[in-house]
Amino acid sequence: MGGQVGWPFLTPHARVLAAIARTPDARIRDIAFACQITERTAHTVVSDLERAGFLTRKRVGRRNHYVLHPERGRCHPAEVRLSVPALLVLLTG
Repeated sequence: MGGQVGWPFLTPHARVLAAIARTPDARIRDIAFACQITERTAHTVVSDLERAGFLTRKRVGRRNHYVLHPERGRCHPAEVRLSVPALLVLLTG
């Protein structure tokens, strides 16, 4: 009991959304490191989240700034009662 499991409890999408909520100006490299995923996966997940309406990105100089819209995104039907804003509060403390 209390051992580490070999599979992720949260999806990469949830982890990336939480990482961006904590640091909206994070680089893809920083997001990937925080979520323990590759940069390519982080980029794909950010694009998925943007297409789903959970965030928008603005170019500020040479970097991106992310603006979250967790109330706009649609969750999986099995999670319809889960509030994404409430989940982000739990994950970002």
